[in-house]
Amino acid sequence: MGEENFLDSVQNKLEKVGKIMDIPREFIDDLKTPNFFAKAKISLIMDNGQRRNFLAFRSQHNNALGPYKGGIRFHPKVSEEEVKALSLLMTLKCSLVGIPFGGAKGGIIVNPKELSKRELEELSRQYVRMFFSIIGPDKDIPAPDVNTNPQIMAWMVDEYSHLNGKFTPGAFTGKPEELWGLKGRNEATGYGGVVMLEKLREVMKLEPSKTTIALQGFGNVGYHFAKFAYEKGYKIMSISEEEGGIYLKGGLTPETVKSCKEEKGRIDDCYCRGSVCDYRDDGKEMSNEEVLESDVDVLVPAAVENVITEDNADKIRAKYIIAMANGPITEKAQEILEKNGKIIIPDFLANAGGVTASYFEWLQAKQGKLWEKEKTFKELSRIMGEAFDKAWKFSEENKVSLEMAALFLAVKRVIDSIKVRR
Repeated sequence: MGEENFLDSVQNKLEKVGKIMDIPREFIDDLKTPNFFAKAKISLIMDNGQRRNFLAFRSQHNNALGPYKGGIRFHPKVSEEEVKALSLLMTLKCSLVGIPFGGAKGGIIVNPKELSKRELEELSRQYVRMFFSIIGPDKDIPAPDVNTNPQIMAWMVDEYSHLNGKFTPGAFTGKPEELWGLKGRNEATGYGGVVMLEKLREVMKLEPSKTTIALQGFGNVGYHFAKFAYEKGYKIMSISEEEGGIYLKGGLTPETVKSCKEEKGRIDDCYCRGSVCDYRDDGKEMSNEEVLESDVDVLVPAAVENVITEDNADKIRAKYIIAMANGPITEKAQEILEKNGKIIIPDFLANAGGVTASYFEWLQAKQGKLWEKEKTFKELSRIMGEAFDKAWKFSEENKVSLEMAALFLAVKRVIDSIKVRR
């Protein structure tokens, strides 16, 4: 998890905004822990005939604004603390962008790469069986997350529909389009990050052709962020993944990097420009640390949590940070970066494009009317743009960081909903 416990770090953010904005203690305490937390043992017969057990979780953090909403991740490092922290962040995300959901998160401690297709499908279906009573289109709507995808959602919605006695596409989002999935959902998180980049361009008077970007993480989110930013004229200077990264003086082409990575297996084997991927005099390999510390205008951590810590925060040269991963900046690092004058778009705003698009997909199922991709992107731009504008204005007027402004607006909306019920 890095130098700080992820859950403690997220809870401490609540404590901080509570003190700065004078929020009553009872509400901060209420939001620090989930409403309900469930864990189960999934027992699976493997292809070799042996039985293996997997620990599964579902954290339902808060539903004051609507049904719980959050992804399911399959990863060896999934933990109770991580799932609780991510469910809290989901509550803040949904609240900040103004969609009628609360926060949730789920996961299974597993390396899905070690499973056959049959084993993966059975594990996915058993997750639904274990948590069937607490999920559903009006209770808790799961979605893909780390190492889960539309195919896994297809198995899950099929299993849920079987148990429910009728086809229930609104029980999950991030599904294939053939099962009432949303056009544009796959690109939505990365696209939403570029909406944030464009808002920065507006308020800071940036010129895309002169604005350089370093990207740490080149999965679905990182790739689509790079693709949309490149199409708008920004210069992608360096990209890295876990094993290392690459830099090119003239700028990288995301599509070409993606193709080269697929061909060679490792991103640090590729120096790419135009249609050519090879070693060049103006390109070089970079470590993850070097990419984070790149001399660029915008840094985009889009991989895992706690990559910017108090050990490297003073070495970050980018003026702007768009936090596309969940919790990529530790609490102590955040303080150092803010002291150094960095402008940070926090994760629960920057990467809210995914859950916003999930809301559109949920609406599709409720209304029985399919959306076109153009509508998805148009509405996503509007909703996330408005959320940025409100947070930026509050930050300027109250002389607080953008993160504190966004936190306060998100927390206030949840608290206001709780108050009127009492």
